[in-house]
Amino acid sequence: MRGYSFYERASRAFHQYPSLSKLLVVVTLSGGGVAAYNGAKPFSTAYAESVKGECEKKKKVVVLGTGWAGVSFLKNLKNPSYDVHVVSPHNYFAFTPLLPSVTCGTVEARSIVEPIRSITRKKGIDVQFRESVCYKIDADKKKVYCRSSQDTNLGGKEEFSLDYDYLIIGMGAKANTFNTPGVEENAHFLKGVEDALRIRQSVIDCFERASLPSLSEEEKKRILHFVVVGGGPTGVEFAAELHDFVTEDLAKLYPSVKDHAKITLLEAGDHILNMFDKRITSFAEDKFQRDGINVKTGSMVVKVAENEISTKERGTGQVAHLPYGMVVWSTGIGPRAEVVDFMKQIGQDIALIFSKADKNKSGNLNIKDFQEVVDDICERYPQVELYLKKKQMKNILELLEGSQKKSVEVNIETFKSALSEVDSQMKNLPATAQVAAQQGAYLANCFNRLEECEKYPEGPLRFRTEGRHRFRPFRYKHFGQFAPLGGEQAAAQLPGDWVSIGHSTQWLWYSVYASKLVSWRTRVLVVSDWGRRFIFGRDSSRI
Repeated sequence: MRGYSFYERASRAFHQYPSLSKLLVVVTLSGGGVAAYNGAKPFSTAYAESVKGECEKKKKVVVLGTGWAGVSFLKNLKNPSYDVHVVSPHNYFAFTPLLPSVTCGTVEARSIVEPIRSITRKKGIDVQFRESVCYKIDADKKKVYCRSSQDTNLGGKEEFSLDYDYLIIGMGAKANTFNTPGVEENAHFLKGVEDALRIRQSVIDCFERASLPSLSEEEKKRILHFVVVGGGPTGVEFAAELHDFVTEDLAKLYPSVKDHAKITLLEAGDHILNMFDKRITSFAEDKFQRDGINVKTGSMVVKVAENEISTKERGTGQVAHLPYGMVVWSTGIGPRAEVVDFMKQIGQDIALIFSKADKNKSGNLNIKDFQEVVDDICERYPQVELYLKKKQMKNILELLEGSQKKSVEVNIETFKSALSEVDSQMKNLPATAQVAAQQGAYLANCFNRLEECEKYPEGPLRFRTEGRHRFRPFRYKHFGQFAPLGGEQAAAQLPGDWVSIGHSTQWLWYSVYASKLVSWRTRVLVVSDWGRRFIFGRDSSRI
């Protein structure tokens, strides 16, 4: 009764004194419940209308993907005037540079992932997340179509659509198989955490099967032959991790079959790590040779059968057949089908550039008109300038058919053909986490300054009022790259043509990667995994 009379008196006081109606009384109960009371109906209605109006003003931003670009965008977005929706088949962000370490138990999978909701919760911006796969984008209707990525035993594959005002595509890419027969069916990829865990289990399976007494020596050799296709950073790092795992840990646990284990690295080019300095390439090839890793350059894979991989020697054309127990395919990436379809829908803004230069609307540009927009083109598309330098061309006019003739006129088809040639041959940005993270931060900065740039555009003079041209084009800043080579040795190529190789570089690699992890939680877990590996070795249990 005492409690009831208290609330009765409180209610009466609110009605007698309207000025108190602006107060919200919150009583926290011992059981953790919350009771709230507000007796001002006019204020509640006004507040609700103001909130509704504020929500209506917010532009809806849909972010597809929770990889490096998407998470970098979310972490750097500071403007609260957006209604942000995130769609991804994974409810976490994975530190992908450490995936090769996960394949061999050097680092645990849980240590390199951070839940997306934990990342966005720390922001002062309301972000809604949906664990789903985007399977279609409609550019005309500004709508994305999604499907639940959860297991069917939870109720089926629910589908839904989201409207957007702005769309951020950070879905990543898929492994490029170059249409090689048998790759999809028989090879492992190394793109995500699930891939790394499957590889880890497969390695242990190979050793367990090879330990069975009923198998012949030839069959044991086949099962313990690990083939890595692709001599880029991922393939090289995985081969190095696998070698350390086999020699430092598995050889002690499987002494009867340790001598049968073999690692082969196949590369279609002349060298592995061909994007690095030649000193690093040479050191890596020599070290792998000393470690017993068989590096075969100039070998192009033409088929992957269930138990055999076929390669074609580039120099002789001879086809070789290699029996194997496990294949890891790491030859590069390609765009997803949804992104390719979307790009076809929106096209490029070449027509806009052409129309701005075509002052008399004749459908053709003379040399004078074209020269006036050359600087703007190079500013908007930095790869054009890089392409000209690479091809040792004096100016962009040399790209155009018949441009040597002063009387020539350029139509839009010739214009498109010239820029398409640049796009097809100029890949000035590597597909790395570093690039994606910078692109995400760049986009977030654009959204943070959207209102400012609408008033004071920064893009090329003729195109500043058109969409993305309000902002300065993206410029990538390279901070260097690492290549762990196993045996506590790594190589680093840093800005200023500075190359470092050896044990000290491995410790630099530890320091940089630990600092780049997304949270203190993951930093502590990864560092503790490294310490655990030094003391107890890698875990070889199959779970």
